[in-house]
Formats: sequence, structure tokens, C-alpha cells
Amino acid sequence: MSVNSTVRVPTAHASRYLQQLCKHWSHNLAVTFSETEGTVTFPRTARGADWPGDATLALQAHDDGLDCRLAASSTGQLEALQRAVARHLDRFAFREAPLPFDWQAQ
Repeated sequence: MSVNSTVRVPTAHASRYLQQLCKHWSHNLAVTFSETEGTVTFPRTARGADWPGDATLALQAHDDGLDCRLAASSTGQLEALQRAVARHLDRFAFREAPLPFDWQAQ
């Protein structure tokens, strides 16, 4: 089973935040990224969890915002990652924080 959600986070600094987030998570997660796109894989056992499967975050930077798409193996995993993504982006965007996150189920 896969549960998904997306959000467009309005910001003029999407590329910067995408790169900061990906660099941050690349220290202990599988990450690929460029100035405009990024993918982060969260293992099912990350931070001592035991989710049914891995989760993926896909990022796309635009001039007016950052698109985030989460694909998780359970509702609990999805909700935990939504909070983690928002918390980390707010940390990098401290001058704009709190950023609005209106996650939409897919």
C-alpha cells in the first residue's frame, strides 16, 4: 500500500531550500539532487522505526515555490514525514518561517 501527499510551499528561495534540505539529509539517507530537483529515500527502519516499506520525498523548485511529494508505506509514516519536512524547511527558511504547508492527499 502506498499513501501519497503533495504540497506547494510558496517561497522565492525554493532552489536554495531544496539544496540545503538535500545536503542535510545526504549525510545519512539516499539523496540525489540538482538546483531544481531532488529525491530523498527514507528507509523503513529510519530512526528505529519499523514501517512496512521505504518512503520517498520528491522535490521540484519553481520560481514561486517548492513542490514536495511524499510517497509512504503507511498513514503514520506519511504524517511523521510531513512533520519532518515542514520542521526542516522552516529551520532553513528561518527568515520566512513558519512557511505554510497545506498537504493534499493524492
